[in-house]
Amino acid sequence: MKRSRQWEIAGRRMLKQLVVVCVFLLASAAQGRQWPRFRGPNGQGISDAQTIPVKWTEKDYNWKVKLPGVGHSSPVIWGDKVFLTCGNQKDGRGMLLALGVSDGRVLWQKEYALTKYRMNSSNSYATATPAVDGDRVYVLWATKDETILVAFDHDGEEIWRSTFEGVKCQHGPGISPIVVNDIVVFTHEHEKSDKQARSAWIAVDRKSGKTQWELERQTGPKTSYSTPCVFSFGTDKPLLIFTSLAHGMTGVDPGSGAVVWEARSAFISRIVSSPVIAGELLIGACGDGGSGKRLIAIRPGPVDKSAEPTEVYKIDNSSAPYVPTSLAKDDLLFTFHDRGDVSCLRSATGEQLWRQKPAGPFYGSPVWVNGNLYCITRKGEVVVIKAAPKYELLAVNSLGEESYATPAVAGGRMYLRTYSHLISIGGKKE
Repeated sequence: MKRSRQWEIAGRRMLKQLVVVCVFLLASAAQGRQWPRFRGPNGQGISDAQTIPVKWTEKDYNWKVKLPGVGHSSPVIWGDKVFLTCGNQKDGRGMLLALGVSDGRVLWQKEYALTKYRMNSSNSYATATPAVDGDRVYVLWATKDETILVAFDHDGEEIWRSTFEGVKCQHGPGISPIVVNDIVVFTHEHEKSDKQARSAWIAVDRKSGKTQWELERQTGPKTSYSTPCVFSFGTDKPLLIFTSLAHGMTGVDPGSGAVVWEARSAFISRIVSSPVIAGELLIGACGDGGSGKRLIAIRPGPVDKSAEPTEVYKIDNSSAPYVPTSLAKDDLLFTFHDRGDVSCLRSATGEQLWRQKPAGPFYGSPVWVNGNLYCITRKGEVVVIKAAPKYELLAVNSLGEESYATPAVAGGRMYLRTYSHLISIGGKKE
């Protein structure tokens, strides 16, 4: 009887372990079909897809569709749907599309009348990337007069809409939301040109759209276009990581919106790129006038010990990137630059291993797929480079049209957005 009882207990343990393994495998498989925000899971640009080609021609596309508007935002994917924004600045319209992953067919389209406003020629009505979770897709439309955050279910029914004041800044808005647990988070910063504008980082309830917290921020000389990510130091609770010229690099409690730590002097110019996680380090960059000014690595202190963040290294020259967000993987940091250079550094020390110029200038950010880096030049060339300490250019694939967007990868396919088209490549054709 005793041995029988032991076998029963052992059997239950094995069953529990099997259930855990199955849940993990199912979660992993599901994650492979999701690209929920700008630069994918947690904004780090990493995909485990095995079916993305290195070289291709237009004959290898799964599909290519003409969009009803133009823009620079990146696609997001959940299951069998791709969500993407585009716009028409002449008519003052912003559009959110849902397309089928199998054939690119538009499943539904929602339009919003937007205030016409002047912006930088490299900006557009559809520069901000949407965010998506298993229930809804969230899109942010910002103009100088009004900011609209809207949630739709995956079938295109509007669930809620929240409005905020417009964004006052030199180059026009381009802020992307993210979903963290049960909140939608976005930055809402202005520039000092408008003394009445009040900058804040905002979190709303993802189910209702009601504001959960607003963290008032200093309105600086230059707004930030950075999209936050989530970071956890060891066993510490996860924090939201923001980067801005006015406040440097900041760790914020996602539950309360309270500042946990702040490296206020981290940056010296405008922030466009987003924070990157490199092991225990956080990497940020800033720039101006078409080139980078500083790349900095910060080590946050343990939250429970109230330790201040420390600067590990910084690079104050043109070796720093500006607009494109860097990519950290396997102890290496890859930086892509507005003027076309690509660099590989040791992420722990900032030591440069190589710097090359494979093609034209970049505005879009790289993604890592199966050991390779993919990034689109402004001319619409997909540069593919080996993600290794030794430089190896694998391919330069033309898309035939300008692009300022970042690739998205889900379900074994890569989605490439040009100014007026969306392209699917890779995976098995259905």
